[in-house]
Amino acid sequence: MVLAENSALLAVYPPPPVTFVEGDGVWLVDETGRRYLDFAAGIAVVGLGHRHPAPLAAAHAQLDTLWHASNLFGTEPAAALAARLSDRFGGARAFFCNSGAEANEAALKYARKTIGKPGVIALEGGFHGRTIGALGVTGQPAKRESFEPLLDGVRFARPNDIASLAAVAGDDVGLILLEPVLGEGGVIPLEREFVAVAARLADQLGALLCLDEVQAGVGRTGTFFAWEQLGVKPQLVTLAKGLANGLPIGCLLVAEDTAGGFAPGDHGSTFGGNPVTCAAACAVVDAVDEALLAAVRENGARLLAGLARLPGVVQARGAGLLVGAELETQAQPVVDAALAAGLVCLTSDTNVLRLAPPLVVVREHIDRALAILEEVME
Repeated sequence: MVLAENSALLAVYPPPPVTFVEGDGVWLVDETGRRYLDFAAGIAVVGLGHRHPAPLAAAHAQLDTLWHASNLFGTEPAAALAARLSDRFGGARAFFCNSGAEANEAALKYARKTIGKPGVIALEGGFHGRTIGALGVTGQPAKRESFEPLLDGVRFARPNDIASLAAVAGDDVGLILLEPVLGEGGVIPLEREFVAVAARLADQLGALLCLDEVQAGVGRTGTFFAWEQLGVKPQLVTLAKGLANGLPIGCLLVAEDTAGGFAPGDHGSTFGGNPVTCAAACAVVDAVDEALLAAVRENGARLLAGLARLPGVVQARGAGLLVGAELETQAQPVVDAALAAGLVCLTSDTNVLRLAPPLVVVREHIDRALAILEEVME
């Protein structure tokens, strides 16, 4: 049954319009048996699609052996996942936690401990989580204002505005934190030149550069890491959403030549590195191969081109299968109408339609999604 407004859940979300009971590939099924084409993927989480056989089998197998041991002891899946991510990065150490917000909290602490300076440069419109530290570097006033005062020393530059980076620089800055594609801030990809300037500024200030790839990483933009397309290799990367295909995980990756900032006892997470989740994540990393990445790039280009042709679209933008359409009107009514027509999608900012389908979509899925959107937007 559809969850009622007076349910036992704390009312931090609007009442759900649909209750889903099953997922299969790029499809969701509600309690009545109706199927929906899923172009949200759990907010860019279910990258391989619902019930993908590889992480499903890996999680099932691990459930039969060991669920939890804590970080007082080692587990094989956590070590294996760290090794896989290090290989993809080109040499890195991993800290595992449970969410993107936790990964960004770890990055904030790592930079402060390593550099010894509390200042942070982030971006207007950026989103890094809802815990107090992560919220403090989130450049969205509507999310911040009820919880201020937040972190001191945080200043915000404008995305792709090089002059604004210099304007907020200061000797107290120990971290520059950027989303390669602003997921909730309008689906705005950062330009290579802007990121290059940010990297040089970090060097000049003696700061670390962290790319928040919670939404943009693990193949979402057409390369395993989004930074691979930007010409800049950061010292820190945060991952979460797509890493375990729906099981909760977060990760801070620290480049090998920057590792050593944390000592035992500086940070931790009881559930971080959970064996079941890490086993599923190993299967995800293995599945995100060059063939899948090439398909993400090809299908993303098809989706972006199709969005640009829809009525009422001012601009279509994005990278890979994280794309947005800036609309002449607010996006939520389009999302609601699409849901009624059998398509699940998202908003980003008030007037941007956001699409982040599973990376395994094919042309037929994209064409069907575009047809639904064209119908509801006419």
